[in-house]
Amino acid sequence: MRRTSLATRILMLLVCLGVAAYFGYQSLRYMKDPFTTAAAYGCTVDETVSASGYVVRSERVLEDNDSGLLRLARAEGERVSVGGTVAAVYADQASLDRQSEIDALEARIEQLEYVQSASLSYEASAKLDNQIAQDLLAVRTALTAGRLDTVERRGSELRALVMKRDYTYSGGSLDEQLESLRQELKDLRRQSAGSTRRISAPVSGLYSAVVDGYETVLTPESILEMSPSQLSAVQPDSAVSSHVGKLILGDNWYYAAALRTSEIREIQEAGSVSLRFSKDVARDLDVSVQSVGWEEDGRSVVVFQGKYDLSQLTLLRQQSAEIILNTMTGIRVPQEALRVVPRTVTGPEGSKTEVQTTGVYCVVGVKAVFKPAEVLYSGEGFVLVQPASSDKKRVLRSGDEVIVTARDLYDGKVVLE
Repeated sequence: MRRTSLATRILMLLVCLGVAAYFGYQSLRYMKDPFTTAAAYGCTVDETVSASGYVVRSERVLEDNDSGLLRLARAEGERVSVGGTVAAVYADQASLDRQSEIDALEARIEQLEYVQSASLSYEASAKLDNQIAQDLLAVRTALTAGRLDTVERRGSELRALVMKRDYTYSGGSLDEQLESLRQELKDLRRQSAGSTRRISAPVSGLYSAVVDGYETVLTPESILEMSPSQLSAVQPDSAVSSHVGKLILGDNWYYAAALRTSEIREIQEAGSVSLRFSKDVARDLDVSVQSVGWEEDGRSVVVFQGKYDLSQLTLLRQQSAEIILNTMTGIRVPQEALRVVPRTVTGPEGSKTEVQTTGVYCVVGVKAVFKPAEVLYSGEGFVLVQPASSDKKRVLRSGDEVIVTARDLYDGKVVLE
C-alpha cells in the first residue's frame, strides 16, 4: 500500500516537473523570439468629421384657434395636398363618439364588400377551417420573417375567410347586411353634420404633428446668416405653438453645424459627402455643402442641403452627426505587423534596383512570406491596406495569418517547427 502511494507521488511529481519544464522552455523561447500572429480580415473604414447641429426645414405652422375636441387625420410624414383634411374639430364628446361609430361602420362595410368581391364559393365548413388555419400559419411565418407586406395581404384574406365562414354557418345574406349598414352609416353622417369642422391644408406639404418653436427661428434663410455663437445660442420661440401641427414645404432639408476651419477644408476637398445621424435615421444621407458662413474664433457655420428622405426627418431637430468624407474598403492588419523591407526589383532592361517596400510577413506553411501592401488608412492600433503585388504567391488576402511580432524575420524563414 505504501509502495503504491509512493509510486503515485513520484509519478505526479514527474508530471508536474514536465509541465513546468515545458512552460519554462516556451517562456524562454518567447523571450528569445516573441512570435505572435493575427488574422487579416476585410474591413470598411469611414473618414469622418463629428458635428452637432440642427435639422432645418421650410415649415408652416397650422392655426389652432378652434375650441372643441381635436382629432388628427394624418400620419407623421404623410403628404397632404392643398385643401386636404389635416384634422377635425368636434363640438363635444358625443360628436366624437359618433365619429368613432362612423369609422367602425365604414370598416365593417369595407370588410363585407371585400368578402362579396372575393368570389369565394360556399364550400363546406371543414374546408374553410383548413384555409383559415393555413392563412394563420402564413401570417405567423411572415411576422417571424419581418415581411409586413405579406402580413397585410394575408391578414386581409384571413379576415375575409373568417367572415365568410361566419356567414356560411349563419346563412346570412351579404347584400341585405350591406344595405342595412349603409343606411345606418347615412343616418349617422346626417346626425354629425354641423357638429364637426374640418381643418384643411392651406398649401401642399408633409404633415408633422410636432411643433417645437424652432419653425420661425431656424429657417433655410436665417441659418445662412448665422455665426457659430448665434447658432449655439438659438432658442425656440415660446409664442409658436399648435395642437394641429405643421406642414413641411418643398422637398429640401438642411443641416446647420459649426465646424473648425480645418474640418471645413477637409469637407471641401472631399467634394461629395454624406451625413450619418446618431439616432432615428437608419442609413446615411447624401448631402451637398450649400454655404459656409463667416469665420468666428476659427469656426464657421456650414449648411448642408439634402434633397431626399424628407419624410423620414420630420421629427428631427437638434442632432449629432458624422460627416462622412470618404469610405475605404481593404484588409485590416495590426499596425505592429507593418514592415518596410529592402527588396531587389528587376527593371525592363534587366537592371536591378533595391527599393524599400511596405508590407507584412505571413505564415505560409511553416515559413514567413513577405507580401507587399499599400496603406490606405491608419487607425488606432491598425492599418487598412490593399495588396501591392502582381505575384499570386505574394498577394495579401483576407484570412491570411499575419506575423505581428518576431525577431530576425526574413522572407523564407522557418517560423513553425
